[in-house]
Amino acid sequence: MLTDPISDLLTRVRNAVMARHERVTLPASRLKRAVAEILVSEGYVSSVQGETAENGAEKLVLVLKYGRDRQPAIEGIRRVSRPGRRVYVGVERIGRVRSGLGISVLSTSRGVMSDRQARTLGVGGELLCEVW
Repeated sequence: MLTDPISDLLTRVRNAVMARHERVTLPASRLKRAVAEILVSEGYVSSVQGETAENGAEKLVLVLKYGRDRQPAIEGIRRVSRPGRRVYVGVERIGRVRSGLGISVLSTSRGVMSDRQARTLGVGGELLCEVW
């Protein structure tokens, strides 16, 4: 059993990018799907697909994105809020990642969204991770 499924998602993506894999398969959940779809909308991942495994469990398949010379779209990915130390930010305290070149993913009262969306809607929440 996993105690931190978001860290599991981020670690699998980080390891797959370092190994230059085309895709990553992981157990599905609504939160993981929401984070993965933000990565797709921000251009860090090509696509997210849901599959059913042989035992009936739902799986997510993330197709990773690479540029010229197989340079990954994701240079770094970091978990901010952890089970042992939750990090909450108000809309005025949402920082910029790598001077605006990266994104933060937040879990807000209006759902999971990127830092840009949260600033536009004027909501804060739990700072899940940063991607650059």
